Amino acid sequence: MSDIYKRKVIGETIDSKHTGRAMDVRIFLPPGFSELTAYPILYTQDGQDFFMYGRIATIAQQLILEEGLEPFVIVGVDVNRKERTSEYSSTGSRNHAYRQFFLDELLPFIENRYRVPGTGYQRVLAGDSLGGTVSFDIALDQPDLFQGILSLSGAFLPPLQERIRETDPFPPFDLYLLVGEQETAVETHFGDLDFVGMNRTTRDILTGKKARLTYVEKPGIHTWGFWQKELPDALRHFFKSNIWFS
Repeated sequence: MSDIYKRKVIGETIDSKHTGRAMDVRIFLPPGFSELTAYPILYTQDGQDFFMYGRIATIAQQLILEEGLEPFVIVGVDVNRKERTSEYSSTGSRNHAYRQFFLDELLPFIENRYRVPGTGYQRVLAGDSLGGTVSFDIALDQPDLFQGILSLSGAFLPPLQERIRETDPFPPFDLYLLVGEQETAVETHFGDLDFVGMNRTTRDILTGKKARLTYVEKPGIHTWGFWQKELPDALRHFFKSNIWFS
């Protein structure tokens, strides 16, 4: 690989009062990064997976350099796999603490170091499976802070669907929902789940609310092999040059 594609990723640790443990984060800085410039930030759950299996930093670097995508920062929050379900599930015992960490500790920590634009895309949330669940919950906690949500085979369980249904008016998020056509019986901590059915139902709820929604259903299974191939299109969706909110 040419040196031009070597991406800059740094690590930080946040001692969280809310979660009671050190939270590791990975930060991708776009090519040509300048401390004087404001950049939109893509915040991801399952940070180690997005960076390792999703190769999101490499993909972003290439898209920015080759296709002229608007440069953006990526912040991936590493997950403690033993706590993942309790922190990411809407009804998990540690879910409230994780969401408080994200809003009260992570965002100030990052944005005291990296400037976000005053308009347009400032913050986009991304997550796979239950990471999509908690991304929606966090965005709905503070809808004024977030402009977009990228959901890779999101686990739209009944509590989240009900929250979306009851949110009126629904915030003007830019939503990108992807699911694989073969994700009809995925083994999870909650038993076998039909992700296709959950995503279709959520699509219909959001469509009824006239949400700004891009819904993508393609052949694929519930793995990073599928999601990694689809990440470029998802990133193009959010970070095209000169695409701004009014």
